[in-house]
Amino acid sequence: MPDAWPLLNRSLRGDFRVFRVHEEHRRAPTTKAEHSFFVIEAPDWVNVVPVTEEGQLVFVRQYRFGTEEVTLEIPGGMIDPGDDGPLAAGLRELREETGYISERLVDLGAVEPNPALQTNRCHTVLALEATKDGPATPDGTEDLDVVLFDPADVPALITSGQITHALVVAAFYLYDAWRRSD
Repeated sequence: MPDAWPLLNRSLRGDFRVFRVHEEHRRAPTTKAEHSFFVIEAPDWVNVVPVTEEGQLVFVRQYRFGTEEVTLEIPGGMIDPGDDGPLAAGLRELREETGYISERLVDLGAVEPNPALQTNRCHTVLALEATKDGPATPDGTEDLDVVLFDPADVPALITSGQITHALVVAAFYLYDAWRRSD
């Protein structure tokens, strides 16, 4: 098994509100050579798989600046410092982005978005028996449309390229594993 690479020094290269970039100098344990790496320090994220009382999945369509496209995703976002963990953050994001709420939340697990560069994890929360509680209240940087789909449609939405966000695909893998274990 490979050993950890000892940290020689670390310097902040930029603070960009939602993440920080550090340059790290590390020593390879086998060759003793020194190398420089850039690491993105970001807060953990949460994605929510909301299932309505009727068995429909709640999705959001939104414009993404990185790809300059409208994407089909599930509600999600950063876990804020005031949130009491992924379940609380998931419920908050669900309410803000869709107007739905749920009293039956299940932690489905977490993945590392890109451990080569990033320090954070993305948690997936299942929100069962989600009900509409009012209008969505997205923040000023979000413009969302809420849409419902049958769970049986998800594989085709992924394979046809309608769902392209890797963390949403991972969330549905965790959701499918949870359903199969029941």
